[in-house]
Amino acid sequence: MKRMFWALALTGGLFSQQAWSQCSLAIEANDQIQFNTKELHVKKSCKEVTLTLKHAGQLAANVMGHNWVLSATPDYQAIAQAGQAAGAPNYLPTGDARILASTNVIGGGQSVSIKFDASKLTVGGDYTFFCSFPGHFVLMNGKLIVE
Repeated sequence: MKRMFWALALTGGLFSQQAWSQCSLAIEANDQIQFNTKELHVKKSCKEVTLTLKHAGQLAANVMGHNWVLSATPDYQAIAQAGQAAGAPNYLPTGDARILASTNVIGGGQSVSIKFDASKLTVGGDYTFFCSFPGHFVLMNGKLIVE
């Protein structure tokens, strides 16, 4: 039993950062217009969530930039379209209350972290994260699940 415990711990199966606290999340984006996951999980007991976005690609922000934006699912497409109209550098409408959290746009090899208030989120709520760089929201989106 002890061996199984330590094997799980050493391989990350027991103590992965997300499974351990679920108040710190990490996600990667690449030059193929993809996030590395379609789901992120956060515990409702988290007062604050830290999200880190890493751009694992090589292309510059003005060519293949990525950000991470969180909204209620019914709002995400409208926010992304408004963001295209808003333009660079972050492709988001300024002061839009529908945006629950967002990072700046980053380029290949860069990373960015944000902290946001988890009290805005409810268990069972319908939340979508996406990239608002022009056209990316169609492929780069996923669900944030509050447990």
